[in-house]
Amino acid sequence: MQFTRVVSPVEDMEIWNASSNGFSFVISYESRSGPGFHGHTGYVASWRPIHQNRCAIRVGGSPFKTLAEAEEACKAMLGHLTTTAPMIRASTLGKAGPQLPDKSLLVPAGTNIVAK
Repeated sequence: MQFTRVVSPVEDMEIWNASSNGFSFVISYESRSGPGFHGHTGYVASWRPIHQNRCAIRVGGSPFKTLAEAEEACKAMLGHLTTTAPMIRASTLGKAGPQLPDKSLLVPAGTNIVAK
């Protein structure tokens, strides 16, 4: 999965996106002041299914200190979504399979996922 910087009319806004296996990932840089997104300083990563109109879900651990850490967290989340949560993947890709209620996830105990 390769992240690409999004060109924005706001000069100092830092956003990267990538997609793979039916999931979209976005990383944005936030700070407490200045132009761009405001929040806790760092790189905030989130994901959502591409083929469903659902809100983004923040990747656990956000905000990260570096872009590389945020990218690695997204790759780990993609691995989790595509190997240990096949019900999510099947319903996301529009294949026959059990449908999950909105805003529910099948994740192993101890996984840190925060809804945005």
